[in-house]
Amino acid sequence: MFEVDLQGVPQRAFTGALPAPTDIDDLVRQAHARYASHREGSVADYIPILAEAPPDLFGISVVDVAGGAHEHGDADHAFSIQSISKAFVFALVCEAIGHQAVHDRVGVNNTGLPFNSVMALELNGGCPMNPMVNAGAIATTALMPAASHDERWARVRDGLSRFAGRELEIDAEVYRSEMRTNTRNRAIARLLEGYGRLETDPDAVVDTYTRQCALTVTAHDLAVMGATLADGGVNPITGARVVSAEVARDTLAVLASCGMYERSGEWLYEIGVPAKSGVAGGIVAVSPGKGAIGVFSPPLDSAGNSVRGQRVCAFLSRALGLNLFASQPAPVPSPAPHPSDNTEAP
Repeated sequence: MFEVDLQGVPQRAFTGALPAPTDIDDLVRQAHARYASHREGSVADYIPILAEAPPDLFGISVVDVAGGAHEHGDADHAFSIQSISKAFVFALVCEAIGHQAVHDRVGVNNTGLPFNSVMALELNGGCPMNPMVNAGAIATTALMPAASHDERWARVRDGLSRFAGRELEIDAEVYRSEMRTNTRNRAIARLLEGYGRLETDPDAVVDTYTRQCALTVTAHDLAVMGATLADGGVNPITGARVVSAEVARDTLAVLASCGMYERSGEWLYEIGVPAKSGVAGGIVAVSPGKGAIGVFSPPLDSAGNSVRGQRVCAFLSRALGLNLFASQPAPVPSPAPHPSDNTEAP
C-alpha cells in the first residue's frame, strides 16, 4: 500500500456536514498542488492504447449531493472508464433483478487475488466471489435482462449515462485495442460457462463488457456518478432517480469490501470510504450522504490503482470529513434537574 504524508492536514469527523463550498474549492486546489509533482507508478501498458496516456495528466473533482462541483486540473479530460464501470453495472443489475439474485449468482466477498485472476474462480468452485473483479463483472453484465446482445448493450450504456447525467460515448480506439488483447477475459467467460455461471453466449458478454469499459468519462463524470450513489440513487445534477436507495446501499457495501481489489482492506484502513479504480487512471470515492471524489491520473501502482488518485482521496477524506470511521464524541447531555432543585421556599 502507498504511504501518504498527511502531516498538517486536520482530521475532520464524518459526523456533520461538508465544509463551506469555498473551503472545498480551496482544499481541492491544495490536494492538486500537493501531489502534482509525484512521479511514482507506471501507466498501464497491457492494453496498448492506454500506454500512450501522458503521465502528467491530473484532474480532481468533488461533487456534493446538492450538485455543487469543486474541481481543479484536468477534471474535464476524457478517458476510458474501464473497471469503474463494474460498480455502476452492478447497481443497474441489482435494480433489474434484485439484491438476492445477484448475491447468489455472483457473490460479494473479496478474493484476495488480482482482478483478472483465473485461480480465484477455480479455488471457489466457479463462483466469481464479487462483481468488482473481471470474472464477477462479466457474470454481472450477463445478468442484465435483455432479449439480445444489442439490447443488453443498450441497457448498460443507457444506465451508465443516467449515472453520469449525460450520454456517454465509446472510445472506438480503446475498444478495438482491448478486443485485440482480451484473450484472458474470453477464457474467464468460457470458464464461467463451464461452471454454469453464464447462460448466454460468452463471446457476446465479453464484447458488452469490453464496450462498457471503453466508455469515455471525465473526473467530473466520475464524481457525479459517485454522488448519485451518495444521494441514495438520485443524480444530483439531473434530479433523476437512477437506482433505489437500497441498491445504492448495496453497491457501496460491495465497493467498501472489494472496490480496490486486494488492497481494499488497506484502503479502508487508510482512507475509509467506498471506492473503485480503473486502469486508465480513474478513481471514484463515495461518501454516503455527502458526495463523491473523482480523480484522474494515469500512473498506477502494482494493483492497478492510480497513485496520485489514492493520495488525493486520502487527503480529501481527512480534510473534508469523509472517512466513515472517523467519528467525534457525542455531546454529553446536561443532567436533568432534580425535583428538589425546583422547590420554592415558603
